[in-house]
Formats: sequence, structure tokens, C-alpha cells
Amino acid sequence: MNFDIDGGWLAVGFLGQALFSARFIVQWLSSEKLKKSVIPKAFWYFSVAGGATLLAYAIHRQDPVFIVGQAAGLFIYARNLQFLWRERQTPTPGE
Repeated sequence: MNFDIDGGWLAVGFLGQALFSARFIVQWLSSEKLKKSVIPKAFWYFSVAGGATLLAYAIHRQDPVFIVGQAAGLFIYARNLQFLWRERQTPTPGE
């Protein structure tokens, strides 16, 4: 294993991991507040931010497994945000 990693890129990697992990905290706190399982919008925003940051780190590290995993995840996270944006733009009955 090569632990000779540039400090700046190491910070990017840890930042990405922190953003990605924050999504679970946001989801947990939202669910606790409502006393039911929910996935708040912030979950998807943290997913995109963390996933994009981790993808940049994976590309820098030239890790094809990590790259494919993060790229696939980003597609799913972005698609969920697209559904939320479309839902927000659709008028509700009575408006």
C-alpha cells in the first residue's frame, strides 16, 4: 500500500468522506424528529457533494474501482435531486 499521499489531496479525500458521512447524520436526525424513516433533500445534496469530492480524489489516485463506484452513485444521487426539483415545480391540486 502506498501511503505517500499529497497533504492537499488527503484533505480532499477526508472532506469528501466527511460530506458523504454527513448525509447519514442528516437522515438519522430527520427520522428521529418525525419518528419515522425519511430521506430529506439534504441527504441527496450531501450525497452529491461527498460523491463528487470523493470521485475527484479517486481520479487523482487512479483507482478504477473507486472511480466506477462514485460515478455510478453520483448518477443516482443527481437523478433523485432531479425528481425532487420536478416535484417542486409541479403545482399541487388547488393552486
